[in-house]
Amino acid sequence: MGLDDIFKNKVASGLAIGIGASILAPVVVSVLSEVGKPILKATMKSGILLFEKTKELAAEVTETTEDLWAEAKAELEEELVPEPEPEPEPAQANKAATATRKKKA
Repeated sequence: MGLDDIFKNKVASGLAIGIGASILAPVVVSVLSEVGKPILKATMKSGILLFEKTKELAAEVTETTEDLWAEAKAELEEELVPEPEPEPEPAQANKAATATRKKKA
């Protein structure tokens, strides 16, 4: 019974892989954590910056929208209120009254 016979058996192959993985797991995890931690931290920093920029952009869009809304509302109110007719100047009023009196006479 040589090594070839042992590895032909699927149970033995599975056991060998399991034992090897359990021996190498702590080494692999520590290496990945050393490499992965800075990458994860950099990703988190980028996410925070993206979040802050998005908040700023949303605030600017909100402010611009509110300004436009107020301007549109003010313009609409101006359009809906009829403009008062200008009062005639006293000289024009006298001419109009004189013309009216002449027509009646």
